[in-house]
Amino acid sequence: MTPDNLPPLREVIAAHELRAKKSLGQNFLLDLNLTGRIARTAGSLEDHTIIEVGPGPGGLTRALLAEGARKVIAIERDERCLAALAEIAAAYPGRLEVIDADALKTDMAALAGGKPTRIVANLPYNIATVLLVGWLQTEPWPPWYDSLTLMFQKEVADRIVAEPGSKSYGRLAVLAQWRTKAYKAFDVDRAAFTPPPKVTSSIVHLLPRAEPLAPADPKALEKVVAAAFGQRRKMIRASLKTLGLDTPALIEAAGLRPEERAERLSIEEFCALARAYDAMKAA
Repeated sequence: MTPDNLPPLREVIAAHELRAKKSLGQNFLLDLNLTGRIARTAGSLEDHTIIEVGPGPGGLTRALLAEGARKVIAIERDERCLAALAEIAAAYPGRLEVIDADALKTDMAALAGGKPTRIVANLPYNIATVLLVGWLQTEPWPPWYDSLTLMFQKEVADRIVAEPGSKSYGRLAVLAQWRTKAYKAFDVDRAAFTPPPKVTSSIVHLLPRAEPLAPADPKALEKVVAAAFGQRRKMIRASLKTLGLDTPALIEAAGLRPEERAERLSIEEFCALARAYDAMKAA
């Protein structure tokens, strides 16, 4: 038995016949030393509600509770995992609430109930980016959560923390770093999972900025960034044509050069494009 008197995770998986489903983007994390490290990366948990997406058999859930989380709200859509999670809830009375729901359709801010909240999750790979972008576009800002500590495929993590001019710099870097301070905490070897994924994973920690790097409307920023990186090898005088506006006028209003390429624009310059876009749409 483990320190919380719960059986080892491999026994839990065997007992409940929990084979990870590729269709749900599942890869179960069984190393309790590693899940403890992830929980500690999130910072102090004692005074926080922790929202976890895709707990599966509960490896990270157990670590969050063992590290002192005041309460964990685990959102799991795979009914096969609910019995295993119920055993954890019984071992930590009153501290684990399991929500049988699809995270993409769940109002997490309402679950947080205005209490200090951190989001910590080994995200299902097939919805990880969609969830992250949704959290980054939260209104009003600063958001209802204090931090995000999330696992992604390493390639995605590299894109989140990439700097202008690097090959990984793109939409995710702009959206993430505009509103948060994002850094990669550590990589996770594929062998730590059951079944092992084909790629290395990484833990990314994101702290919301009190104010974004520069003023911009989130939806306008998303549009200009998507257009610019939609044809990242082209100059912006070509790639921004998909916005359907007077492209030379848009670029001039933003104070940029038409020969620039998206991968070399700073986040502040993308914000200038978003403001110019909004102004031209409103005219």
